[in-house]
Amino acid sequence: MQDTPIRILIVDDEPSLLRMMSLYLSRKGFSVAVADGAEAARAQTASSTDGFDVVVADATLPGTTLEKLAREFLDADPGVRVLAASGYPVDMKVLEAAAPGRVAFLHKPFSGDMLAVAVRRLLGNEEEESL
Repeated sequence: MQDTPIRILIVDDEPSLLRMMSLYLSRKGFSVAVADGAEAARAQTASSTDGFDVVVADATLPGTTLEKLAREFLDADPGVRVLAASGYPVDMKVLEAAAPGRVAFLHKPFSGDMLAVAVRRLLGNEEEESL
């Protein structure tokens, strides 16, 4: 297990989902920041001194597209990973082609355990997750 906690930014416009994901991932030992939309996420990223390891982003945020927001994060930091989440089908082919191994999709609804496993899998650490 790594010494410093994995840093996660959660971006979702649903307050209850934002709270649930933040609480669960914090309890699993992740360092979590939240943003209630694309602009808040951009502000969080700009003000973060260490950056984020993973951005968990709602794929249907108002005012932007998943592709645009994900590319902003991926282009700004070559180490960041993006986990898109949605209750609707999302075509991830363009993002997967642009950033192989750095993007993944998690279909809503999901459990806290499913979220933690998806984050660790995206980072290549799924063996560290004990359910």
